[in-house]
Amino acid sequence: MTTKLDQAFQAIDAANARDPKLEDGTPANLLYGQRMTQEQERLFPDASDVLRIACRGQHVERWLLPRDAYPMDRAGYLAWRQEQGRRHADRIAGIMADAGYGDDDIDQARRMLTKQGLKRDDQVQALEDVICFTFIRWYLGDFMADHADKGVPRIIEKTARKMSPEGRARAVQEFPMPDALAQYFRD
Repeated sequence: MTTKLDQAFQAIDAANARDPKLEDGTPANLLYGQRMTQEQERLFPDASDVLRIACRGQHVERWLLPRDAYPMDRAGYLAWRQEQGRRHADRIAGIMADAGYGDDDIDQARRMLTKQGLKRDDQVQALEDVICFTFIRWYLGDFMADHADKGVPRIIEKTARKMSPEGRARAVQEFPMPDALAQYFRD
């Protein structure tokens, strides 16, 4: 029997399977969603369905709004990210409704995907910790190589600041990093 969670995951994966960009032979956003789920299962094995869905759908159909659709400055980046969050929340809300989730769960997923209550709402913070762990484990190495001249320590510092104290402590334990970077994860 297929559960509501299974239905939601299948819909998210089907949407992300259409990503034209491939990574390791797999659509990039499909792979990202799977990696988010892996990190969520490690960090929050008893997570609610809503957190599980928000993690899997964090970048649902992200390629449909390319970064270069906005000015390539800080303001453009922030506007693009905000619009992506809104789009992801809308798409996941529809997927959850189709799977049979109620308004309260859908509203919670919207808050999580639009980062409403970061540092104040445990579920929003849990999603952010999963996002940061996924970035560190799967994308930081390539990111550092591609952005070596663009203030990587500042980006690491911003990543660490988004995490919960527990998440930062766990990151220092799990990821070998030079002291110059590890300092940002220590309280």
